[in-house]
Amino acid sequence: MIEAESTVTTDRPDDVTPTGDPVASGDPVASGDDAATEVAVATDLVRRAAIVSPAFLLVGVIGWGIEGLASSALALVLVAVNFRLGAAIITRAAQISPNALYGAVLGGYVARLALMTAVVLVVKALGVLATVPFAITLLVTHLGLLAAETKRVSMTLAHPGLAPSARRVADEPSTDPTSTQE
Repeated sequence: MIEAESTVTTDRPDDVTPTGDPVASGDPVASGDDAATEVAVATDLVRRAAIVSPAFLLVGVIGWGIEGLASSALALVLVAVNFRLGAAIITRAAQISPNALYGAVLGGYVARLALMTAVVLVVKALGVLATVPFAITLLVTHLGLLAAETKRVSMTLAHPGLAPSARRVADEPSTDPTSTQE
C-alpha cells in the first residue's frame, strides 16, 4: 500500500500564532532573536554579583577564615543560581500560557527556596558553614542587587528589560506625554 504525503495548509498568516494571537515582531521570546527580557535582567544581576563578590569574600576570609570564605562563596553562588533559575522558569512558562506563568512563578519560587534550604542544611551538617558571613552575603547581595537593578530596568513597553543607553535612544521620539520633545 502506497501512502501519499499530506501537507497541512492553513489560512493563517505567518504573523499569527496557532492560538490566533498576533506575533509581536519585537518580542524576543516569539521571534527567538534575542534573549528574553528576564534572562537579560538575570544575567545583568549575576554580572553585578561577580563585581561585588571580592568585597564579600574578603570580609568572609578576614572575619571568619577559610570557613567564612567558603560560606560567602556559597552564598554568592546561591544568589546567582537563584536569579538564573528564576529567569529560566519565567522564560519557559511564558511560552506556554499566562496561567502556566503564574503557576511556574509561584512553584518556582517555592522550589528555589527549598533548593537553597537543602544546600544550606547539607553544608551546615558537614560543619563547614559560618552562619554570619553566609547570612550577610546572602541577604545583602539578594536585596542590594535587586534594589540597585531597579535603576537599570526600563518600565516602558518601548524598551522592556534593561534600560537602553542614552546614546541608543537619543534619536527616538519620546513616548512620555509630559515630554517637551516634539
